[in-house]
Amino acid sequence: MITAIYLAAIVCIVIALAFSRSRVLSAVLGVLFLGVQIMLTVHGMMNPGKTELSYFSFDSLGLILLLTLSIISVPALIHSRIYLTKPLASPSSAAAYNASFVLLIAAMTMGYLANHAAVTWIFTEITTLSAAMLIYHHRSKLALEATWKYVFVCAISICFVFVGILLISLALLHDGCSELFYSDLMAHKATLDGFWMKLGFLFIFAGYTAKLGLFPMFTAGVDAKDKAPAPAGALLASALMNLGFCGIFRVYAAISGTPVGNWARIVMLVSALITLFIATIYMARIGNVKRMLAYSGIEHMSVVTLGLCFGKAGFMAAMLHMVMHTFVKSGLFFHFTQLYRTYSSKMIDDMGDYLKLNPFGAIVLLFGFVSIAAVPPSGLFFSELLVFKAMIAEGNWVVFVLTAFLLTVLLWAFAKSMFRIIFLPASKPVEKIRISAWESLTQLILFVLAAYIGFNPPAFLTELIGQAAAMIL
Repeated sequence: MITAIYLAAIVCIVIALAFSRSRVLSAVLGVLFLGVQIMLTVHGMMNPGKTELSYFSFDSLGLILLLTLSIISVPALIHSRIYLTKPLASPSSAAAYNASFVLLIAAMTMGYLANHAAVTWIFTEITTLSAAMLIYHHRSKLALEATWKYVFVCAISICFVFVGILLISLALLHDGCSELFYSDLMAHKATLDGFWMKLGFLFIFAGYTAKLGLFPMFTAGVDAKDKAPAPAGALLASALMNLGFCGIFRVYAAISGTPVGNWARIVMLVSALITLFIATIYMARIGNVKRMLAYSGIEHMSVVTLGLCFGKAGFMAAMLHMVMHTFVKSGLFFHFTQLYRTYSSKMIDDMGDYLKLNPFGAIVLLFGFVSIAAVPPSGLFFSELLVFKAMIAEGNWVVFVLTAFLLTVLLWAFAKSMFRIIFLPASKPVEKIRISAWESLTQLILFVLAAYIGFNPPAFLTELIGQAAAMIL
């Protein structure tokens, strides 16, 4: 079976990368990894709904997230190659980076496809370990601090998820079921004990917020994205957040349409609004480009979670928003490497005149800002509009006004920083270095792809999103 071949290939590739000291061999292994990643994606798209190895299913949600991850994996490995050669990393450091990078992508892939609560939990923990290796890549004191903070918070969060799984298993046992497959949760949703399901969902939601980037456990992720190499930060700020959403949604879908589902909706709504408020406060005073992008990520995950709270229409808008956010946010993190090589700093106060120093890169960065800010022609504008439409359709004007106000402040704060970098003079002389326009091409492709999806969503994508939305009652 293809899934078994994929897992076996990943184990071999990760081990080989960990011991490889040859740049050529590492490049060949990277291409081989992309081959098996694309193979699994194509196989899944051609066999929707198929279950393999009992614990992995190519359902609609898993396919959407798998396809998105596989697309950004290509530029992620390209920019990892650039990152490790400018300047040239030591062989041992590059080996640890490459092995951890591939393991992170593979763990997210299997987490998306897992059809069992415990299996999702296992692969989520693997992402923590592989991400920790990437965060500590620079071996600095700040990187060590960020790594320990990330591991500590994620260890607590994964314990929360484990407790939540145990509580849900109690509810299933009381209903005569001893399995933790999501299909079993869906089949017994009408008769599950409400008390245990409430407690279980609360622990699972709180635990997965460390990955999704919501209150209460979003803090570790911000430091991790700041200290991790930019290509790794791109995955942490997009695809890994999607894994957190996947873990929460699969349980929420099993309780939607029940009194427990209405209670869970309120929990998510409150968490999303608190997160959006925190992101607004920090974005208004942030001075670090990577942290600014990290807080922008938790802003967009707040929008996604709000969409999930407003029925099928809101969920469809949220899924579309999440796909486009993955492309745009990844592209912005990929571009950060060029910013850092230009200014040798992450601080906005040290930047300026980017349009003169790197004209093509500056235009691409401006397009990326317009895209992530959800300003037309950004595809994210249409998905946010649909989320607002879902709020109005349910008559929730308080949430609508609060969200609109906070997003407006966020837009002002983001625009102020980006325009300073691109258009205003630098605070100190900056020596112009030669940066190839080809380095910005991958970001431009991702931004254009996100805009195209917003204006003209492919039929297969809307069909998959519709199938996933059908799980919500």
